[in-house]
Parts: sequence; C-alpha cells; structure tokens
Amino acid sequence: MARTYANDFEPQESGGLKILQAIHLDPPLVLALMLLTACGLGILYSAGNQNIDLIIRQSTRLILAFGVMVMMAQIPPQNFKLWAPWIFLFGIILLALVLVLGDIGKGAQRWLDFGFVRFQPSEMMKLAGPMMIAWFFADKPLPPGFKNLIIAIILVIIPTMLIARQPDLGTSLLIAASGFFVIYFAGIKWKLLAGFGVLMAALTPVLWHFMHDYQRRRVLTFLNPENDPLGAGYHIIQSKIAIGSGGLYGKGWLNGTQSHLDFLPERSTDFIFAVFSEEFGFLGVMLLLALYFFIVIRGLMIASKAQDSFGRLLAGSLSLTFLVYLFVNVGMVSGLLPVVGVPLPLVSYGGTSMVTIMAGFGMLMSINSHRRLLRK
Repeated sequence: MARTYANDFEPQESGGLKILQAIHLDPPLVLALMLLTACGLGILYSAGNQNIDLIIRQSTRLILAFGVMVMMAQIPPQNFKLWAPWIFLFGIILLALVLVLGDIGKGAQRWLDFGFVRFQPSEMMKLAGPMMIAWFFADKPLPPGFKNLIIAIILVIIPTMLIARQPDLGTSLLIAASGFFVIYFAGIKWKLLAGFGVLMAALTPVLWHFMHDYQRRRVLTFLNPENDPLGAGYHIIQSKIAIGSGGLYGKGWLNGTQSHLDFLPERSTDFIFAVFSEEFGFLGVMLLLALYFFIVIRGLMIASKAQDSFGRLLAGSLSLTFLVYLFVNVGMVSGLLPVVGVPLPLVSYGGTSMVTIMAGFGMLMSINSHRRLLRK
C-alpha cells in the first residue's frame, strides 16, 4: 500500500483549482470566504455613509487576514500539535500580564503595549485554547474518562476567567465555547453534558454576584429594553426597528433610514447586521445566513475527514466557534441575547478579530490539505 496526499476535489479541472490546491487551500471554502468578505465591504460602505477611506482600511486588513490564512495553511497540522502547549502557556502568561500591566481603555484592561507593538492576548487564546484541549485529548482514549474531562474543563476555565476579569464577557464566552466544542467532539456522554448544564444553571446566582455593574445592566436591558428607551435600551430598540423595517425585500442598498439618519449606533461594527437587514430584508438575511452555514458545514466536513484525533477535534471546534460568533451577534442585535460586543464575523469593521478568524480557517485548510489517504 502506498501513501499519497490527496485533496477532496478530483480531478483537478482548472488552472485556478490547481493553484489553490498547490498552496493547500480549499477552493469551496476560499470562494465562500471571498463572497462573505465582499458582501461585508458592500454593507460597510453603506453603514459608513459611503466613506471610501473606511473601505480602504478594511480592505487592507482583509488582505492581511487572507495572507495570514494562506501562511497558516502551509504549516502541517503536526506542527500545530507540537506547538499547542507552548502557545497556550505563553498565552496564559500574557493574559496574566494584562491584569497587571495592561492598557486601560473604555473601562476595560485588555491590551498589552510593548512600544513597538500593541495587541490583545485574548485574541490569541481563541486559537490557543482549542489547540491545547485538542492536544490534551489527541493521544488519549475517547470518549474521555472523568479525570481527563475534569482536567480539560480546568484548561478551559483558566483562560476564560482571566479574560472575564479584564472584563471582556464576549471574548470569554467565545473562549469557553471553543474549548467546550473540543470536549463535545471528544465524545462527552450526554448524562455528563446534562449534568454540566444543570450545574451552570445552579451557579447563575453566583455568576450574577461577580458580574460588573455594566454587565448586570446589559442583562436587565436585555430582559426589558423599554425600561430605559433613551439610555441603556436605546441600542437594541433602534436595532430591532431597523431589522423589522426591512420587511421581506428590504429598502435597497444605501437606502436604510435607521443607519443613515443616525438612529442606529455602532452601525459599522457590532450592529452592522441591523443595517444589512434593513437594506436587504428577510430574503437577503436568509441568503447571508445560508453563506455562513455553508462555511460552517464545509468546516465540519473537513473535521470529519481529518487524519487524526487532533485534527478532527481542532477543526470541529474552529468551525462551531465561527457559528457561535454568528449566533451571538445576530442574537444580541435582534434582542434574543444580551449585548456582549461580539462583531459579525468577517463583515463588521475591525482587524484583530478578522485576522484571528482567518488564521483559524488557514488551520482548517492545513488539516484538509495535509491529510493522508491510504490507497491500494
């Protein structure tokens, strides 16, 4: 039996496919990501009042993000497995430094400034966290036993709590979700999963006690935004008006009134989904969500065909964490979840989160393109 490298799509029909496959990229996933980011630039142009400088800055960040994706796709998954514990440990040290030396902005202490570079270590943990849990389970029998399960949960809790202390509830939620998904794909039993859910529900009063005042206000505003329509509830009320006013077909590109008349705050970042909904309506939203779901399903397909446990666990976690990004943003903008400051992935204005997401997709493509198939 000879071992060969293979990609999912054979035969290779065009020169474009050959080029993508030669640099370890997955053609369907690349195409979907390009469509999504192009859509993001279009709606950002509208949300930013047709500010071309905003589009240029976002395009520059997109070029960087796609470059990082291509770079990550060239690295064999075995290297990610080898580096995982060291990257995780380095990330924990940086998160601890943030609590001591981090820059404070808008009431949160999230950044490290070394003079020549300023960055947010919590973004790094979005990848380091699931890599570490996947590394921990990679060479152990699955489904995991109770002891290994407890160790894995502790590995998830440590960065989650450090990030929550900054405070950054949105990112800590994503870190916790990415670690949980690795545990889920490792084969956790449903009884343990149900027990964990009951435990979390029981600890809700304790969590409320440790929440900051502004976080409590967000929860109370989520439960009854009309209680303070000109204050804490203003964002979500205006967002729901924008979404509802889009109707079935929308008002048309550049014709949204809630955003262009400055009723909708944070319209280029956290609430850009409301701008899209107003201008493209229910049908446009369904098409956008279909594109997101295609990306997630493609990632899960890659996970199912991964060569080993590490690749399967990591790819599955990265795919579902991308879905959590979408779920949390759409949920908070439509009033189904409290506002936690999670951007709409690859559409909202911003660079750090975008680069992290695209690095994750580069790792997915590496897992796919470097997998080995046994052929007779």
